[in-house]
Amino acid sequence: MASFYDTVNDTELEWVEALLQKGGIEYALREIGGNPILMKEIQVAEEDLAAADSILCSNLAH
Repeated sequence: MASFYDTVNDTELEWVEALLQKGGIEYALREIGGNPILMKEIQVAEEDLAAADSILCSNLAH
């Protein structure tokens, strides 16, 4: 799995997860940081990295 996106809050996490699910891209979450700051890193398979990036970028432009 490759690091794809570090979220800053749960709302952002839900948004990115929904985009990946809609695009049919499997992902995993990894918690990074420590108390009190805890971020969640979204990881995707290396072969899906370009597609995930494309999905995210096309939705940021809107």
